Amino acid sequence: CDKFTQRQLLAEAGVPIPAYRSAANATDVESAAAEIGFPVILKPAVGNGSYGVRLCCDVDELAEHTTYLLGGKHIWRSEPRILVEEFAQGPYYWTDVMANEVIGVCAADFGPLPHFVIRECTYPALLRDDEHKRIADISLSCLRALGLGWGPTNIEFRWTKRGPVVIEVNPRLAGGIAPQLVQLAYGIDLVTEHIKLVFGEEWNLRKRHSQTAAARFLIPDRDGIVDWIDGDSEAAAVPGVAEVKLNVEPKTPIVRKGDDGDWIGHVIAASSRLARTEAILQRAVDLIGWSITPFPAPNKNNLQAATDEA
Repeated sequence: CDKFTQRQLLAEAGVPIPAYRSAANATDVESAAAEIGFPVILKPAVGNGSYGVRLCCDVDELAEHTTYLLGGKHIWRSEPRILVEEFAQGPYYWTDVMANEVIGVCAADFGPLPHFVIRECTYPALLRDDEHKRIADISLSCLRALGLGWGPTNIEFRWTKRGPVVIEVNPRLAGGIAPQLVQLAYGIDLVTEHIKLVFGEEWNLRKRHSQTAAARFLIPDRDGIVDWIDGDSEAAAVPGVAEVKLNVEPKTPIVRKGDDGDWIGHVIAASSRLARTEAILQRAVDLIGWSITPFPAPNKNNLQAATDEA
C-alpha cells in the first residue's frame, strides 16, 4: 500500500513505471519536479480513490497543491509523504487478477484535468490479442515483484509511447462497481469466488458468457446545493440497463474535490455488442437530470467586518 516502496520493488524487477521521487516537504517536491520535468503528478504516498492526486503543469500549480497536501487540508492516513511522478500520458486500463489468472482488462476515461475522476469505463477493453497479452504479462510480473498472487489484485496502467506503464498495484479487488462489471461481462462473481478462497473452498473462474458492460458516472459541473435530481426510474427501465444509482438527494451540498467523492451517481448497462451497450448507456443517462444552485458569494461587508474584528 506504500506507493513509493511499491515503485522501488517494481523498478528493481524491471516492470515499466513512470519516473518518480519521494518528498517530505515543499523543498523536496520542487527539487523532484525539476529532476523529472513538468508536467508531474503529485499524490500522497499512501491513499486511494484519487484523493489528493493532481496534475501540476508548472511551479505555481506545484506550490499550490503542495500547500494543500501539507497545509492541513488533506487528511493523511499515515506520516505525510508525497510521491512526485512523471505524467504517463495515454489510454488508461486496469486488470482484474485472481491468484495468477488475469480475468480481464477494463478501459476507462477521465473527466477534465488536473484531477483524475473516472467518467466512464468499459469491460472488456477493446484491445488486440497482442495488446491484451502484453498487459496480462506485465500484470503477472507485478505479482512476482511484490510477492502477491494469493487472492485478488487490481493493477492500473497507462498505455504510453513506450507501451503499458504501471500506475498502481492494489492487493485487493477493485473498488466500487468493478466486480459488477466483471459479473455482467463474463458471469464471474469475483466477490463470491474470493470468499470461497478465504474459506478454503474450490473456486470457479470459468467465464459463463461474453458481453460488453459499461458504466457512466454522473459528475456535476459546479459546487452548490442540489435543487432536484430525477429520471433514475425512467433510466432504470431502459432495456439493457443493469443499475442506476443516485448518491445525492435534494438539499445535498456539493463540494467537488477532484476525487471519486465527486460522483453523484452512476448508470451501468450491458449487452452483446459494444456499440449497443454504449447506445443503451447514453439513452439512460440522457433521462437523468439535476439542478444545482451555486453557493452564495461571500458578502464583502461581512468579510471586511470579520477582518476588522480579527
